Amino acid sequence: MPVIALQGIRGGCGVTSVTAALAWALAQSGEKVLAIDFSPANLLRLHFNMPYDSARGWATAVRAGEGWEQGAMRYNAQLDFLPFGQLPAIEQAQVYCDWQDNLTKIANTGVYNWVLLNTPVDQPALAAQALSIADHTFTLLHADSQSHVRLHQQAVPTESHYLVNQFMPGSQLQQDILLLWQQSLPRLLPVILHRDEAMAESLAAKRPVGEMAPQSKSCQEIHALASWCQIHLRAGQK
Repeated sequence: MPVIALQGIRGGCGVTSVTAALAWALAQSGEKVLAIDFSPANLLRLHFNMPYDSARGWATAVRAGEGWEQGAMRYNAQLDFLPFGQLPAIEQAQVYCDWQDNLTKIANTGVYNWVLLNTPVDQPALAAQALSIADHTFTLLHADSQSHVRLHQQAVPTESHYLVNQFMPGSQLQQDILLLWQQSLPRLLPVILHRDEAMAESLAAKRPVGEMAPQSKSCQEIHALASWCQIHLRAGQK
């Protein structure tokens, strides 16, 4: 049961949308998937049609003294998700759960083939909880100067794979940066996610992009990413 943490090199890299889309694509290929939101923004749930005003989530349950499992939701027969929940800002960073133990319990059920973690970049304590249980990490990048600079001046998870998102081939700068990364950046994933209005619309539609726009370029590329994961990560390859 591979566990993949997805995290941006900075905020705004589209991690939540990609997490939801990848979960959907894996589920569509017959896998049983659990997507867990570690971000207090609590947006992953909205890609799975959860009501805006629902406070349900694992962090909400933990702060209330209940089991984290009480936050779990089912989107369809192949895809479950665990929202973060709604908490006051002062309490968000203080939430702690023994995710090593939780993951053992999840694995012992034998239900899931994949676990995806929507990991924040601006909440170190929560990010650490997610990264501590991940077998693999995907660091999302934009092919821009800011992402390139951050690669050289901030820590990224050890042996992270890098995923270019929202690529615009019409930009000469982005083409140059991508070429540089392809020549010099170890573990750059071969799948590139292009900028596509369908991905931007998926949150508004409250559905993963593959369900909302199955003929879109984003859907095709996310399915290619899911296939890469199945080929390279299922057997525990690094």
